[in-house]
Amino acid sequence: MKNDLIGARFDQDCSQECSLPNEYWLEGSKEWTYTMRRNMQEVVPGLFLGPYSAASRSKLQALLDQRITHIVCVRHAIEANFIRPNFPQQFKYLVLEIADTATENIIQHFQKVKFFINEGLRSGGRVLVHGNAGISRSAALVLAYVMETYDLNLKHAYTIVQQRRFCINPSESFMTQLKEYEPIYRAQKMLGNNLQSLESQHNKRTFHQVDSDIPIEDMRTEWTVDDNLKKGRDQSYQQRLAL
Repeated sequence: MKNDLIGARFDQDCSQECSLPNEYWLEGSKEWTYTMRRNMQEVVPGLFLGPYSAASRSKLQALLDQRITHIVCVRHAIEANFIRPNFPQQFKYLVLEIADTATENIIQHFQKVKFFINEGLRSGGRVLVHGNAGISRSAALVLAYVMETYDLNLKHAYTIVQQRRFCINPSESFMTQLKEYEPIYRAQKMLGNNLQSLESQHNKRTFHQVDSDIPIEDMRTEWTVDDNLKKGRDQSYQQRLAL
């Protein structure tokens, strides 16, 4: 089932729809060794995926060298004693309690993670998402972000991320939820675009369109009546002066 969801190639026109640099659309994975799973990798510009060891107490300088500013820490409640924010004074953290089980609802976290990542990137920072191994839970969160941000389906997003971190392997449950998320985020994006279009049309209304319920003829009549009254008052005033 998972192989059916992933696929192996991009559509020919996919790179034209997304804003990723061209090198992110080159087919074929980068050279990968087993030991690389212990490090974090930049999967799209400014966004890193890795294991907890990439954010451990011995890795502060490595995080600073990569200019990391925001960290998403994913853990199960029973992992809280050994998977925790190590540098709360240096980085901004988002800590999520997510179990790697078939019944875990990971979709509920996608929007929160997206806002947190965007906050980091828009402030000029860089973001690391890590779990314990950087393979299932954290990978699913990154896949959801890449899908929605670059308007990709799961197959394309998976290939992009796997080219940078070959060891990703979200659970079957998470893969199913990611597939279900495609129509959800596309519908949300379409609704947002429609609302922006309506707001733009409203803001473009001119003064005459706003007051279009007053016919031009009535506006002219009102001006003529007011003008005649003014003239009458002026004539009466001049007559009183002559007396």
